[in-house]
Amino acid sequence: MRLGISSYTYVWAVGVPGFPQPARPLTVDGLLDKAADLGVKVVQIADNLPLHQLSSGKLDCLAARADEQGIDLEVGTAGLSPDHLSQYLSIAVRLHSPFVRVVIDSEESQPSPYAAAQMLAEVLPDFRRADVCLAIENHDRFPASVLADLLKRAGDGVGICLDTGNSLACGEDVHTVLRVLAPWVVNVHLKDFFVQRLPHKKGFVVEGRKAGCGVLNIAAVIDELRAAGRDPNLILELWPPPEPTIEESIAKEEAWARESIVYLRNILKS
Repeated sequence: MRLGISSYTYVWAVGVPGFPQPARPLTVDGLLDKAADLGVKVVQIADNLPLHQLSSGKLDCLAARADEQGIDLEVGTAGLSPDHLSQYLSIAVRLHSPFVRVVIDSEESQPSPYAAAQMLAEVLPDFRRADVCLAIENHDRFPASVLADLLKRAGDGVGICLDTGNSLACGEDVHTVLRVLAPWVVNVHLKDFFVQRLPHKKGFVVEGRKAGCGVLNIAAVIDELRAAGRDPNLILELWPPPEPTIEESIAKEEAWARESIVYLRNILKS
């Protein structure tokens, strides 16, 4: 297992829609700079920093720079539109990414499990021929059992990008998800969080924390993956609540990223 960072490690530096924007938003080159600074060799570029908006020349420059720095790139997007996934398959091949991580839902489409299966069936032959996995992220709507059924029907060429926080939205913790989906895990988003009762005591709020400072038992997650014979890259993602200014929010997530990588390195050594 290797540690990596993502465009979702630095959400405020990239820019969060509907909130104040950074004066100089983080770019793909800036993300590689951060990886080099942290000493990690895996960078995942996801849908908040969309790769399909880059020119072919820029993608080639990105691949060349990552190769020079010994950094492995991973490609991510959102939405199962066959045309869109075909575009991202080409990008993955260009950037030497072993998979395309995909969130099923997008702004334009929230397909049923049946519709999702139909869209996967249309593109998977091309993914298999290119030897690129389609890594479906557990994301909010579908419980683990539904995702497992989708993967079984899809057959070879699909996997799971396991996010340690997302399935809370459908009433499942990461250990429940792992019991069902561990055999398919090809990538992990490590995201720590804290659950706190609201002041009126009638509900809870879930907020992000830097790794090791929330309720996620990261060591147990790693142990469960190893017990299942899985050896995925571990990508740090952060949910830092915003500060009063965008500059303070960016500074906080920068500090969280540094401290989280130190913590995770120690976990992997133990």
